[in-house]
Amino acid sequence: MSGLRETVAQLSRAQKPSAGTPAYSRFVNRRIGRVFAAAAFLGKRTPNQVSLASGFCSLVGIVLLACVRPSLGLALVVTLLLVLGYGLDSADGQLARLRGGGSPLGEWLDHMIDAVKIVLLHSAVLISFYRFDAFDNDLALLIPLAYVCVSSVLFFGLILIDQLRRRHGAGGTPNERGDSVVKSLLIAPTDYGVLCLVFLAFGTPSLFVVLYGALLALNLLFLAAAVGKWYREMAVLEVRA
Repeated sequence: MSGLRETVAQLSRAQKPSAGTPAYSRFVNRRIGRVFAAAAFLGKRTPNQVSLASGFCSLVGIVLLACVRPSLGLALVVTLLLVLGYGLDSADGQLARLRGGGSPLGEWLDHMIDAVKIVLLHSAVLISFYRFDAFDNDLALLIPLAYVCVSSVLFFGLILIDQLRRRHGAGGTPNERGDSVVKSLLIAPTDYGVLCLVFLAFGTPSLFVVLYGALLALNLLFLAAAVGKWYREMAVLEVRA
């Protein structure tokens, strides 16, 4: 246990900057990931193995969503699997830093798993709504369908803007404002971890659809604001070029 505690402490000192990180990832998931990363390091696991374990946990939870009738038991199991998968998703990068740095393959694998996960998760909700007749009004099926679109566009947009900033040397450095706790709380609805926790209500479809729909609306607002910001940022870079 002393070795585990020492490794967790080492990871804590080597943590990535918190600027722009939503609250759940910043205060909860990174800490969970630290423990997983330390255990994996002591167990001589590789970051790619941790990434695959993350994807497996998420995939099992997603398959259960699509195949099993909604209930309290299902909600608890699915939430546990999704939270576990997300914790391992944080652990792979921390383990890579602990081992001296990541690799292009590891970064590619991590992003590919994330891209597949966000599409399959909302697709599984859509399948569940349809298979088990959760609602009399078929318009409820549009919520997970819209969430697929919003999540995919947001994920691609974040990856693309990061690559363009790096290419044009516009990464910048975190400032006090960007690192604020208030900002982390304001953007918390965009955090995948918050979405995972909403599945605790999956056993009660009427409650789940309200929470799920509210998150969709907040993510849509965030995406609209982000697109405007990214457009202005890229326009400035084009002028400088």
